[in-house]
Amino acid sequence: MTDISLAAGQSIHATSIVVGQTGLLFLGPSGAGKTGAAFACLSEAAALGWNAALIADDQTILTVHGDRCIASCPEPIRGLLELRGTGIVRFRRIDRAVMQCAVMLSQPSSGSRLPPESETFSCNGASMPLMRLWHDGAVSPLSYLRAARPELFLG
Repeated sequence: MTDISLAAGQSIHATSIVVGQTGLLFLGPSGAGKTGAAFACLSEAAALGWNAALIADDQTILTVHGDRCIASCPEPIRGLLELRGTGIVRFRRIDRAVMQCAVMLSQPSSGSRLPPESETFSCNGASMPLMRLWHDGAVSPLSYLRAARPELFLG
């Protein structure tokens, strides 16, 4: 089991959204495609008639309440999303939400076709599944996430 851990109350380089009722935290280095993947998920969720809201783009503040990891946004960037090559756009937003899944963006590699099993992301003891997602642009990231973790997107 891989465990990525972070202290609560810390701002991290991540994008956080809600699709349907599921909070998703996109992780990865600068330029990995976090915003693009999150925007694609938001767009697909909206097309499905689901709730689709941005929490934070680029910098997400994580806190813990009980055993839940809560994402929120620093004030200066609330509601703003930077689409590389297009510019900064406004998107429907919410102030905070519980995160149910962390998504680690990575580049396609023949050496990493299958991710390790049972990876988790932990924030001050509050854990959630960690999924790896290749940033290859071939298929909607939300379709991949729904196929791999359908239980996160029911009801």
